[in-house]
Amino acid sequence: MRKNVYMSKVFVIPDVHLKPWMFEKASHFVEKAPYDAVVLLGDLVDDWYQEKNIELYNETFDAAIAFTSKHKDTFWCYGNHDVSYLWEEYESGYSAYARDTVVRRIAELEASIPPENSAFIHRFDNTLFSHAGLTRDFVLRVFNYGNQDLSTMIANINKMTSDELWRNDSPIWVRPQFGRMEIYSGGVLQVVGHTPVKCVLQEGNLLTLDIFSTYREGGAIGDERFVWIDTVKKTWEYVV
Repeated sequence: MRKNVYMSKVFVIPDVHLKPWMFEKASHFVEKAPYDAVVLLGDLVDDWYQEKNIELYNETFDAAIAFTSKHKDTFWCYGNHDVSYLWEEYESGYSAYARDTVVRRIAELEASIPPENSAFIHRFDNTLFSHAGLTRDFVLRVFNYGNQDLSTMIANINKMTSDELWRNDSPIWVRPQFGRMEIYSGGVLQVVGHTPVKCVLQEGNLLTLDIFSTYREGGAIGDERFVWIDTVKKTWEYVV
């Protein structure tokens, strides 16, 4: 298992939700500045009223795979909307019309990067990346009050199936923002998406970046800006 890998400067692509243009915009930034890795925070698929728009699903995967094929140092965190198709778990936004397409295209995306680059949680230096976050309650419930070291816990989480992760407190579903639940500390910064915010939201060691999602009528919720993460210093800055 890949342990605590030195990365330092990481570019983050938050929840995509069928916006292929995000990858073109991201490419513009990563191609003009030195970086160590790119992390996708998950939820490539599903958006308001797009259940039958199979062309848009394919366009999104085409853009994602073109990006990962060019930037092999890209790491993907599975989101709840992604694995819902792999596990046949139904939720809001799930498209029965797109299921076969999504399952096939996820396999293509996974094949475009090294196997260890697809996971529920990635750790680089002093920073964790996941779709929704690792909370203290989840660690206490699943890992016998946290008597395992962080790297071992992450390795075990990355092997988990729907039985363990299709739950409200899991790293693909939880919403710890605004004091709803205590985030796991462990001396690390946690970078997540999943919960839409108007701008980058930092609460202690939790950094929420779902700033490209939209309202039901299509308007942007957030300011649609990318960020760099310094995984050693546990700091962030907007990409300019």
